[in-house]
Amino acid sequence: MPSGMPNPALAKEAASAAVMAIPQRHADPLHVSAGARTFFVTSSIRDKRNLLQSDRSAGLFIRTLYDYRVQRKYRLHEFVTMPDHFHILLTVESDMTIERAVQFVKGGFAFRAGREFGFSALVWQKGFSEVRILDAEAFQRASEYIRNNPVVRHLAVAPAQDPYCSAFAGFELDPAPQGLKPIPAHGFIGTAKAVPDTNLLKEESLHISIVRNYEASETASVRNTGPKQEVGIRS
Repeated sequence: MPSGMPNPALAKEAASAAVMAIPQRHADPLHVSAGARTFFVTSSIRDKRNLLQSDRSAGLFIRTLYDYRVQRKYRLHEFVTMPDHFHILLTVESDMTIERAVQFVKGGFAFRAGREFGFSALVWQKGFSEVRILDAEAFQRASEYIRNNPVVRHLAVAPAQDPYCSAFAGFELDPAPQGLKPIPAHGFIGTAKAVPDTNLLKEESLHISIVRNYEASETASVRNTGPKQEVGIRS
């Protein structure tokens, strides 16, 4: 069991899926810069299927996250595994791009699911969405959004009750990175300026678009709805 995960008795077991679709590189080149960089990342299952709805597949995804954390591919701050997508808050070092880090997670999960459970269908939607986290307020709000996602979607009464969310007791998480900009006067993704500038507004717009798109799609995609294709559907 990867270091940092809770006792298996507390968080149920894993798996379902296979070969990942090659992600599209679309990150801003400025994101690939010297030093550690922190991102709020979202990616979906192909065709928005509830592939991560089962205990086995959700558990396998989390084990994959922690395996690559142990290998120091990234620092893991928060995560949530939803039925048809995931959100993670992570930091990559200067020798790692966000594209590569996400490819480890998506490709690693698809490969293991295929190997362990014999699935051959494409797992992931191409590409992913990422928002660069530049200040402490942005980090805090991203953390809160991830932790509250199951509650907002009526999948749990409280964040700590969802065993596939980093709010669940027992998960080891990396602390917020040092060097984030001070909390600004305006904005989700901030700068040190007291008033928003063009780049700030673009970052805010990107984040709002991501959240709205997923909230709209999640309304019709709840953990215990739809055909139960696997044994061990979450309760």
